[in-house]
Amino acid sequence: MMAEVDAVPGDGRDETENERLDRNWNEILQELRVIQTGTQILTGFLLTLAFQQRFTDLDAYQVDTYLALVIVAGLTTVLGLTPVSLHRALFRKQAKSTIVKIANRILKITLAFVGITLVGTVMLIFDVVVSRFAGITAGVVTLVIVALVWLALPYGAARDLKRD
Repeated sequence: MMAEVDAVPGDGRDETENERLDRNWNEILQELRVIQTGTQILTGFLLTLAFQQRFTDLDAYQVDTYLALVIVAGLTTVLGLTPVSLHRALFRKQAKSTIVKIANRILKITLAFVGITLVGTVMLIFDVVVSRFAGITAGVVTLVIVALVWLALPYGAARDLKRD
């Protein structure tokens, strides 16, 4: 039997390639658990709105925005569950590397869809409760915050790591 070699020598971990893939998969699963909870809360909130008495007071823009958000929230839910389906389909087929690679990509796309859902939901709530201008302003502010925290911060941290 051949001895397993450290997956990434010198990285401070003594793990084989399979152990590294298992660790990466577990990290993705933890991130999926967080994102699924947020997605479920947002989707559940959106789905209940249509059954509220005040829903009939929405104008065409608000109804269109709402319906677009329901579609995006539904797609977000589908994307968030896709790695599970992928894992089920490829389970015990020695495809962990493929599963991790694809799930990582899907998770990034899912985050983008969560951001869109969050921005749109904030925009819709402010539009209904305050005004169209307040809704657009709140949506833009939320978009900027999401972009800074979810894109600029990780990008900057990655750049700092390369300099070290």
